[in-house]
Amino acid sequence: MVTPTLIITTLLIACLIFNEPLGSAHLILILLVFSLTFPGQMPGPEASRLTVVTEVLTHWGWVAALLLMLGWVTHTLIVFDQRVLLLWMLTTPLVLSAVHLTLPPLLSRLMTADGVQRVAVIAGGGELARRLELSIHRSPLLGINVAGYFDDRGLERLNETTPDGLMGGLDQLPNYVRQHHVDLIYINLPMTSQPRILKLLDELRDTTASIYFVPDIFLFDLIQARMDTIGGIPVLAICESPFYGADGMLKRTSDLILGAAILILIAPLMLAIAIAIKWSSPGPVIFKQRRYGLDGHEITVYKFRSMTVCEDGDTVRQATQNDARVTKLGAFLRSSSLDELPQFINVLQGRMSIVGPRPHAIAHNEMYRKLIDGYMIRHKVRPGITGLAQVNGQRGETDTLDKMQARIDYDHAYLRNWSLRLDLQIIFKTVFVVWKKQNAY
Repeated sequence: MVTPTLIITTLLIACLIFNEPLGSAHLILILLVFSLTFPGQMPGPEASRLTVVTEVLTHWGWVAALLLMLGWVTHTLIVFDQRVLLLWMLTTPLVLSAVHLTLPPLLSRLMTADGVQRVAVIAGGGELARRLELSIHRSPLLGINVAGYFDDRGLERLNETTPDGLMGGLDQLPNYVRQHHVDLIYINLPMTSQPRILKLLDELRDTTASIYFVPDIFLFDLIQARMDTIGGIPVLAICESPFYGADGMLKRTSDLILGAAILILIAPLMLAIAIAIKWSSPGPVIFKQRRYGLDGHEITVYKFRSMTVCEDGDTVRQATQNDARVTKLGAFLRSSSLDELPQFINVLQGRMSIVGPRPHAIAHNEMYRKLIDGYMIRHKVRPGITGLAQVNGQRGETDTLDKMQARIDYDHAYLRNWSLRLDLQIIFKTVFVVWKKQNAY
């Protein structure tokens, strides 16, 4: 919340300096800024000054460029005092850099001061305990100090080489908690250890420590973990779309705004391409192909025709380098990705997103879903015109299983780490990938 609050506050101060009255346009701008920057991310206290400033300038540059583009397309820039916009655009990165450089170290020192940190112990050792302890150590703003862990298993079974972290068996944990005023207990025991867990909870009833259960959910290929309740019964989402609730509305809203703005800008270009295709070779201008969309439902995806054939059957051969089926104009359209432009219509229809896993032909889906574990998880979201895989070298033909596996790995990483900021990064990186014409044929 710190980042959006600072940006909006800087805008309001700029309006006060130039006595610009606030109107509905300012409210819309504030809502857009909040949507693009929420929740924000503070750098860790160990981050270098150069890293902090670079991240601030990069993030604010993308946000500012997007806002200016929307203002230009919608002809709303003239509504604002240009002096206010200029002051806001220039002072915001200075304010953000100053706060991001000073606040994390200050809070870190405050949270690590004597009497402020809370003491925690972990019931159960092993890999998950180490990962939990490392995560807490890397988050000093939590103000938690892990004293160690308790486990009945020996060092060999826990794959531990030193006994430093092991403080005793589970039967010793309750007395330790009482004698050392432990604040937090993380129970990291296998789900099959219900008797031991119930016994431990019963022995901890007379303590004031907060108790948390850490299920070994890393056994699963998590996409978007989320806790919920059904009739008071807790349930844990192992595989779920990241676009749940407000995030889904934010994703769809950004698709509609960006998609409409881009379509307005590229309409003349699309008309010129359509005329060129019709003039250069016989056949339809638009190539329609069935793909899998959200939740695996079949959709129709539009592209400018770039080949002499329109394959959409049980067997679809991917385009290869120097493919004889590709027309001369089609080769240019494919290398420059201009053949993908009609998919912005798919975005407005709600069939696709601007950013997401690239849709594959149904024939390819049916083949790879049997060869790659978790392949169909990528269909938990709408397919995209561009994606994380495409801006990381996984664009073009996937002639080997390893190449497709790499693409799917990036798709899963996108689902795990989605944010509006990540979408903006992918959009801007796509421009440079297209310019280089990497793996495009």
